[in-house]
This record gives sequence, structure tokens and C-alpha cells, in this order.
Amino acid sequence: MSSRPIATAAMLAIGDELLSGRTKDKNIGQLADVLFLAGIDLKEVRIVGDDEDAIVEALNALRARHTYVFTSGGIGPTHDDITADAVSKAFGVPCLYDPLAMQLLGAMYERRGVEFNAARQRMARMPEGAVHIENAVSTAPGFHIGNVYVMAGVPQVFTAMLGTVVPKLEGGVPMLSRSVASPFGEGDIGSALAGIQKKHPETSIGSYPRFSENRFSTEIVIRSREDAPAEAAERDILQMIAEIAAAKAAS
Repeated sequence: MSSRPIATAAMLAIGDELLSGRTKDKNIGQLADVLFLAGIDLKEVRIVGDDEDAIVEALNALRARHTYVFTSGGIGPTHDDITADAVSKAFGVPCLYDPLAMQLLGAMYERRGVEFNAARQRMARMPEGAVHIENAVSTAPGFHIGNVYVMAGVPQVFTAMLGTVVPKLEGGVPMLSRSVASPFGEGDIGSALAGIQKKHPETSIGSYPRFSENRFSTEIVIRSREDAPAEAAERDILQMIAEIAAAKAAS
């Protein structure tokens, strides 16, 4: 096994619109995909509304447990965009108008011929001591402080910010993944598959049911940071499938 430490992450998705169903979150899956490739384990996801105390509580809990915390949402120009205030409160620092953010936003709105009013200036607020996360899509920066990375909720902007942030992070050993197609449903393979997982603790084995042509089948995915444990688990899974097939043929 590699001696490199395993980096873990959590995500905090913020917004009443997520909890009401008005907005369907797309950022969780995007973050999971990007972190998987970087060798960072996404261990936990929370969704909270636009409530400062709830954001502070969740953020403090997550940042104490994980190497990195990523937030999405709540850094826009409206009254309910309170993420910057909540992050500042969590870290015990004031929330200030960042001079560089003010300059970037002011210049952008001037180019567009749009008034840089008080509402739009709110997007320049961030905790004292925070570092910018570049926003190549719409200029308004995200920020990071400590191990917390605060990004926009708009998927296109969130993805662009991730592209800036993740390459700079210290990841672990990337997960390897291989899949086995089982012609049997989870009801047929569940017990045996649980035994295989117990036998191979260095792997993570997931089963994903499929239904086609009036019959169930299962895709079995094996994940591991080393190839040898995944190969061993795959051999046992293939043997399990062969034994089930033989038993069904004999019955």
C-alpha cells in the first residue's frame, strides 16, 4: 500500500432553493468527479438553507473533520446571499469589502455600462485574510480561507472555479476503478458480494442495478488505490458469477 496520506473533502451546498426543489443541484456530482481524479476522497455532503447559524455550524463541523471543504452558493448580490458573512463568523474574522475584488468588479461593470451599485458591491465582500479564487466566467471572485474554498452556485462558474482550485491542492493516490457486468440482479448476488467485500477491505465494491428486456442485471464497480486488491476482488466476483450461473443451470 502507498504511504501517501489520504486527503478527504466535504461539500456544503447553500441555498433555500436547493431545499425547496426550485433548483436541482449539479455541483455535487461535478465536485465528486473532479476530486476522484485528483485522489481526494469526497466523504460528506451537506445542504443547508440561507441561515447564518446553520451555515456556521455545518462549516465548523466539516472543516474540523476533513482536509478540504468546498461550498457552493450564497455569494451573489442579493440579501439572502450570506455565505461570506457566515464564513467570516465561523473563522472569527470581519467580513470586509476586498479592494482587489472591488476593482475587478468595478472595471467589469464599467465596461458593460452597468452601475456598480451597493447590491453588486456585495459580491466583493469576503473574510479578512481570504485569498481570491479566480472567476473566469463572470469576474466576481470566490475565496478561500484556511481549508475552506467558497465558490459560486451557478454550475458553469462553480466548474470554472474548481478548475482553478483543485490542481493546486495536495491530493492523495488516485482511485483505480474497474467494472464487472453481472447478468444477475442484486437479489441473487447480494449476500455473496457482501462476503467478497469483507474479504477485500482495501477495496470499495458498489453494485448498480440495471433493468432491460424484462430482466435485472447488475454492474459491479471495484475501486481501490492499488491494482492488486482490485484484481483479487475481480477474480472472486467472476467466480461468484460463474457459480451462480452453474447453480441456476442445474436447478
